[in-house]
Amino acid sequence: MGVSLVVILAGVYVFKSCRDLPGEALDRTGKLVKQAGEQARKVAAAFNRGTITTTFTSYATTLTGSEYFQFATLSQTEVFTRRDEASTAFGFVPLPDVVVQASAPVTYTYYLDFNGHWDFHLEGGVIQVTAPIIQFNKPAVDASRITYEVKKDSVLRNSAEAVASLKESITALSYLKARSNVSLVRETGRKEVETFVENWLAKSFTDGKAYAVKVQFRNELRADGTKRLATPAEGPRVIP
Repeated sequence: MGVSLVVILAGVYVFKSCRDLPGEALDRTGKLVKQAGEQARKVAAAFNRGTITTTFTSYATTLTGSEYFQFATLSQTEVFTRRDEASTAFGFVPLPDVVVQASAPVTYTYYLDFNGHWDFHLEGGVIQVTAPIIQFNKPAVDASRITYEVKKDSVLRNSAEAVASLKESITALSYLKARSNVSLVRETGRKEVETFVENWLAKSFTDGKAYAVKVQFRNELRADGTKRLATPAEGPRVIP
């Protein structure tokens, strides 16, 4: 009798489970569809609430462990030249120029500040990102590999003084070179930031992959928001 009772109860349980299964499955499916529909509006809702910039900055700083997004390292062998202009002896005798040259490997590192001014705008399914201007660290000059050469000498001039003056100006000259190199790394920076923002959207929002990302830097814009080229006066801020 005990065995028969167990068999009967098992049969009843299986019958009830089979009967309830379609309804439960449909109910779960309906809830998942509803949740997916709610989550599919997360990016647009975040823009409407104005939380995109704050969320991005928090994510980026936490993910990288730094307040800077380093996107390019440029290594070059630089040649620095100094010309000592002609002077006069005894007030009227012209002296020839002295030209000295230094060659050294220099490494430049370029980055964006996550705590800088970032703007995000959703326009027709495309997220337009205005990033801070490109900045660079202090150029790393390999002092152990610097070589000096007197390109133009004169027995009437002291070339050693010209070499000493060149040595003192290497750091300043490398900063000028770092600034001029920004144009070389700008497109690399643009692509790296676009990829970074796309990954953030994909990880932070269910519908993040549905949006394309376009990046422009702040000094590429006019006051009215239209694009223009940066002027030398608006170059990057240098972090010593």
